[in-house]
Amino acid sequence: MSYCVNCGVELDASAKKCPLCDTPVYNPKAPEPEKQPPVPFPKEKGQVEVVKRKDLGVLLTVIVLATAVTCGLLNAFVFRSSLWSLAVIGVVLVLWVIMIPVVIYTRQPIYLSILLDGVAVIVYLYLLTYLTGHNSWFYGLGLPIVLLVTAVVEAVTFCIRKLPMSFLTGALYLISGIAVLCVGLELLIDRFLRQEIALGWSAIVLTICVIVDITIATLLSRRRLRNAVRRRLHF
Repeated sequence: MSYCVNCGVELDASAKKCPLCDTPVYNPKAPEPEKQPPVPFPKEKGQVEVVKRKDLGVLLTVIVLATAVTCGLLNAFVFRSSLWSLAVIGVVLVLWVIMIPVVIYTRQPIYLSILLDGVAVIVYLYLLTYLTGHNSWFYGLGLPIVLLVTAVVEAVTFCIRKLPMSFLTGALYLISGIAVLCVGLELLIDRFLRQEIALGWSAIVLTICVIVDITIATLLSRRRLRNAVRRRLHF
């Protein structure tokens, strides 16, 4: 028989605390409960401060600049057999220009970003002319291809941003751009290599793109057909 150590009321043998004063029942013969080891990590989840975009841009700019300067110095004073550092500097320049709208100046217009990307690639290809020893490939093939790709990307971007946009219209703009790009590439390559203009593989791509474009245009012009296709394809 046991009693409460606080108020003296008689306690049941299975009681864990006094029914009158809620004092816990203490049994000196009971074994001590094992103490849990302290948790080495906090239970509450914290949040790491987000790195500011401007600071990230400064860091990446310093890394890119250090890479270009280091390679240039190595080429000037150690490995002088060729102007290999120009290839590295050109790649670094292209990467830095691509980073501008992402981490350095996010408000840069997309048309200007595409144009600067094209200019950076042109500069990189021109630097490669010092490694190859001649520049005929640059003026005859490299420069025209970059200008073509830049113009096509600018045109597709303009259509997507300024014209009515949906899944079908976006596919129409993209497929049309692919057709123009493939035809232009083959014509430029043939003109540079064989001094003649003739369609070959690009004619097949052009035919497929025209068929797909006509199909999409038909869907866009027929509302009931367009809605039926959307319900079945879930877009």
